[in-house]
Amino acid sequence: MRIAYVVSRFPDPSETFVLRELNAVEGRGGAELELFVLFPPKDPFVHAEAERWVGRAHRVSPRAAAAGTLWWLGHRPVRLTRALASVLAGHWRKPGRAGRALLACTAAAAHARSMRRCGIQHVHAHFATYPALAAWLAGRLLDVPYSFTAHAHDIYIDQLHLATLVREAKAIAVISEFNRALLERHAAGTETTVRLVRCGVIPSAYPYRPRVLPREGPVRAICVATLNEHKGHAVLLDALATGGPELERVQLDLVGSGPLEGALRARVARLGLDRVRFHGTCSEEEVAKLLDEADLFVLASVVAPSGQMDGIPVALMEALAAGVPVIASRLSGIPELIQDGETGLLARAGDAGDLARAFRRLLGDPEAAIARAQAGRRLIEEEFDIERSADQMLELFGVVGGKPAAAAAS
Repeated sequence: MRIAYVVSRFPDPSETFVLRELNAVEGRGGAELELFVLFPPKDPFVHAEAERWVGRAHRVSPRAAAAGTLWWLGHRPVRLTRALASVLAGHWRKPGRAGRALLACTAAAAHARSMRRCGIQHVHAHFATYPALAAWLAGRLLDVPYSFTAHAHDIYIDQLHLATLVREAKAIAVISEFNRALLERHAAGTETTVRLVRCGVIPSAYPYRPRVLPREGPVRAICVATLNEHKGHAVLLDALATGGPELERVQLDLVGSGPLEGALRARVARLGLDRVRFHGTCSEEEVAKLLDEADLFVLASVVAPSGQMDGIPVALMEALAAGVPVIASRLSGIPELIQDGETGLLARAGDAGDLARAFRRLLGDPEAAIARAQAGRRLIEEEFDIERSADQMLELFGVVGGKPAAAAAS
């Protein structure tokens, strides 16, 4: 079965979950994948595992986008014009977004020509924004089904055209029960299937090592996240600055880059937190090494003023896989992975005092931290293994037993 994957940008250092899924789905057999990219990458960093896809990815120039749109106007004028009218109707309240949506549609038209030549039988997109819009348009033009995976901001703060995308999709994959509850409301009364498919990791890539938290001396904490507002770095720094013998032992490694780096460095200086180190963007191998050296992992996710928030960050999965005790926020789908007192500890989102209490609770009971880490590793193996997720995606596409469903039935 020939399947097109549509993404906004590739490579994207922060979206390793898309890369893992591509590799795992193709590796399971029964499907041949083609990768279609809508916009140029913002970050030149390329993970080693992404290199095999960089040369294979289909990209589109403005000239090709215009040519593709004109070609479909000549071959399927009614379908294309109705689709573009639907996009404008869904975005008219936000003219800037409408313009970008139309750009995505022209790129999708060009890609649809390539998909036609490739014999694509199903189109899948990651994120319910421009990629899902492109998959929807390509599916209309090609007469093939489409689906998409919904993550976080794409359904929490950006619901333009979402009702149409949900109604006409063959299926929607969601990464959490939290997301499923939201999208099932949109899918009510339609034939669209909403299915839970966890973003996954490769457990064997993170050798499990129990961490005995030191009762005295330095404690190495790590946070792996883009330096964006919804990741809650400011809350984390404020929690560390509350002081006390436990928190003053914590040395923090921040892995990731983003627009708030300057502001966060200034906050570190203002709070006198000379035990915080910025590492910038790191390769997966470098992150795995830092995890192996860490005593604990912390992610203080919040709801940004824009409404943006995390789904279930893959960095939390990686930490649990490695056996690192975790502190996270009680937010969105995170409690489905970090089960308070069972696989980690949770704090109220945006509450630096509650986060500081979680630090003290963790450091004050090292034995309990080991037990939670063991339970976390089991949960990763049972529910967040990328191979399991790949099988579920193939079923969603209609591949059964290594064959398309129709062929398997015959």
